Amino acid sequence: MEKLVEIGNLYDFYGKLLSNRQHQAIEYYYIDDLSLSEIGEELNITRQGVFDTLRRAEQKLYHYEEILGLVKKFNVNQDKIREIGEISKEIRNLSDESNLNTIGEKADKIQKIISQILD
Repeated sequence: MEKLVEIGNLYDFYGKLLSNRQHQAIEYYYIDDLSLSEIGEELNITRQGVFDTLRRAEQKLYHYEEILGLVKKFNVNQDKIREIGEISKEIRNLSDESNLNTIGEKADKIQKIISQILD
């Protein structure tokens, strides 16, 4: 299951950089959940050909991530945004305790922006 998610993320970022056949094979296998035989019928290649195509496509996806690091950067940024969100909640709580509405309103604006980014 972990590999499915990992390949899915890599595919989202780098899928368009694959050859048409590799792109289709990844989509059929990981997204449409077709078997190697079913993919072979769709692409008019052997089951072994599908297997080889998938492995090469996966290697390319991992290679692109190694070079560009977009998925890692995206995940790090998501974590940082969540951290900002937690700090914003703390500011809101402090504002409520101190009866400082202006600070609380600013914290609420930060929360709203974070929600928009993460959604």
